[in-house]
Amino acid sequence: MGGGKHTMKFFLLPALLWAAHLSAAEKPAFESFMGINGHTVQFKPDFYRPICRLVRDYHPVEWDLGKDSSSTPPFPFAANQVSWEQVYGSWVKGGWSVDACLMFESLPRDQWKKLPEDAFAYGKQFAAAFGPAGKYPFVQSVEIGNEPGKFSDADYRIVLENMAKGLRAVDPKLQIATCNLVVGKSHDYAKSVDCLAGLEKFYDILNLHVYAELKPWPTWERGHPEDASLPHYRRDIQALCDWRDQHAAGKPIWITEFGFDASTKQPDPKGDFAKWIGNTETEQAIWNVRSWLIFSALPVDRAYVYFFNDDDQPQLHASSGLTRNFAPKPAFWAAAHMQKTLGKFRFHRSVLDKAEDSMIYEFKYNNDLIWAAWSPTRGGAAHEIELPKFPGTLTTIERLSLQDAPGEAVKVNDRKVEISGTPIYLHFKS
Repeated sequence: MGGGKHTMKFFLLPALLWAAHLSAAEKPAFESFMGINGHTVQFKPDFYRPICRLVRDYHPVEWDLGKDSSSTPPFPFAANQVSWEQVYGSWVKGGWSVDACLMFESLPRDQWKKLPEDAFAYGKQFAAAFGPAGKYPFVQSVEIGNEPGKFSDADYRIVLENMAKGLRAVDPKLQIATCNLVVGKSHDYAKSVDCLAGLEKFYDILNLHVYAELKPWPTWERGHPEDASLPHYRRDIQALCDWRDQHAAGKPIWITEFGFDASTKQPDPKGDFAKWIGNTETEQAIWNVRSWLIFSALPVDRAYVYFFNDDDQPQLHASSGLTRNFAPKPAFWAAAHMQKTLGKFRFHRSVLDKAEDSMIYEFKYNNDLIWAAWSPTRGGAAHEIELPKFPGTLTTIERLSLQDAPGEAVKVNDRKVEISGTPIYLHFKS
């Protein structure tokens, strides 16, 4: 959950070019692409089932080890008595695939007695307990660190290598991801890809967090996903994809954090977030969906939205929930409608990609096709476009739903249709 204080400008390449080396068959279906960030005992697996089946957990290693890095965790309990058997067991029972982000950084560096040995031992113990071949086979993948910026690059390499050795020694089937990465210098919220040199056999997945931050501190204002003036977002994804192709070919890339804050409150004018600028609930809902659409065209395998729930705090990363106090926000219904519509479908091709005007992506499942069409603008003002030649028989058209109701029907008149910032879905039989 980085603060994002970088200001480099860039130009975007068409999404179609970025995805060119992946065939439609290699692209993941949305049911195995969309994910959500949860948090241990607070996450309600049954409640969030309409959204997806991939859940990422922030797993504090300190909970397992206490203040003694050389201790043996009392698995399936944590040292603080949280029952991982109950937590992860209920998630798996509910049909979820669990990614545990092992936040070793929750135990400060000066409290690790023997960093290599203790990291190795913890990896063995975790895999033996919770890996696919473990006593409680609840966890399919782990991340070694979240945003361990307080650890030096050298220390991160030590933890990554040794914890991975421990995990692999017990359960080679347990997938291992890196912490949040950046192509460039390490900073407080990410480690440089340079830290991975020579460690390719110790990780399976490259991991990054991306936020559409238009301006850094003190406002942290976020722009719409397609905004070409964003200093990061698609630029950071492209950079990691390019680096992967050169240095770690074939390894999947996961976006494990993205999202938008939407609070109904104003920030404290005297607090640290006095100038913070959030988004509306409608923007949050629509921009989450448009981000998933954009990401689906890129050579990445998963995208986890941040966050599952919030309590309406007007500050950075404190109002990103799909629910507020476990009551669904528009973002919840939009994500659920997207999953219901595209769950079985895979990105197939870019039909239309006109910056600041109109975008159409095609998704395929067997002989069925869906076009997602929208205006890639901030305000999302509606305008009419003429659709390209249809790929089959048009059956239905619906607008993305922001409430607990089916999508609104949309009319097409001689291949002319009105689009806006809210995507519409056109269903075809090929």
